[in-house]
Amino acid sequence: MRTLKIDRSKHLCEDPLCGHNRWHPDIEPRFEVNEGEEIGIETRDSMDGYLTPSSTVADFPQVPAAIVHPLTGPIRVKGAAPGDLLEVEFLDILPVRWGFSCVIPGLGFLTDVMRTPFLAHWDIDGDWATSMQIPGVRVPGAPFMGISGVAPSPAQVDAWTRREAALATRGGLALPPEVRDAVPASGAAARAGLRTIPPRENGGNMDVKQLTRGARLFLPVAVEGALFSTGDAHFCQGDGEVCLTAVEMSATAVLRFKVHKGEALRRRIRWPFFSRTSYFMDPRWAAPERFVATMGMPVDENDTNYAGDLNVATRNALLQMIDLLQERGYTREQAYVICSVAVDLRISNVVDVPNYIVTAMLPEDIFHP
Repeated sequence: MRTLKIDRSKHLCEDPLCGHNRWHPDIEPRFEVNEGEEIGIETRDSMDGYLTPSSTVADFPQVPAAIVHPLTGPIRVKGAAPGDLLEVEFLDILPVRWGFSCVIPGLGFLTDVMRTPFLAHWDIDGDWATSMQIPGVRVPGAPFMGISGVAPSPAQVDAWTRREAALATRGGLALPPEVRDAVPASGAAARAGLRTIPPRENGGNMDVKQLTRGARLFLPVAVEGALFSTGDAHFCQGDGEVCLTAVEMSATAVLRFKVHKGEALRRRIRWPFFSRTSYFMDPRWAAPERFVATMGMPVDENDTNYAGDLNVATRNALLQMIDLLQERGYTREQAYVICSVAVDLRISNVVDVPNYIVTAMLPEDIFHP
């Protein structure tokens, strides 16, 4: 297996040839893979190594504001082209031994009441994580990549920048392009690159905890080669990721790609979705063994962004699920009833402003010949 390696002793700005922290089609691929090839991708943690096992809350102000998230890539997938659907199979997520979680005043979901900084260091040992800062708690591992996405097209960069700027003028929280701390540090990617904090149609910071080993993520391709990147690994996370951080860690993702030619265009797939057809984890983590899931974000059919609106996100997740069920031969009304009797809605994240995610999960085992 080939592995895209990085030097975790360095921050991304000191080792820029291995990754980036903005989304832009001009970022050159760092690696090229064949469809079906198994590859390893080493990643940095979400704070780019600025927090270490010896850090305290006194170190929070020294973390540069615009460095999140360091992504490894882009990776060019041979044969992928605009209009295709890229399938990303997560074969394994290999953690390092240390992780962290933090409360940073002004960030997270409960910003109005949680004003005291806090940092927990986690010792990751096999399938469990423990922290001296949170005694009496042992959390089971379910490692996944918080961010996985493909490069947007130039037209998407322009459109998404405009819609987020429009949202900001209406009082919503959306971060515009920022040259400071950008990697690449110059060119169009630095000047106009999209920030990695919100997820979008290209994937990105979805923070969906079910994207563990065995899951398959489907992303609509917008540029030649797809230009896939990943990062922001989590050892475990609750649905919502409410304090802004999960158990953040560095990791190695083991992936395999498949290209479905023309499928995104033919099926008019605009948003990512995912599935899992095998279940490997401990029964402590209740989830169907086989499922397909859609992800809804708060962007309506007119491409208007609504900051953190879970109603709009839920509507989109359900409409996409109805579309998928119609592809199986059900009428729209039948699909709506199936959603009501069998689909579970989960709030996957409520912190990745402005695009919170609601996931609609359909158990495959309800279907029979």
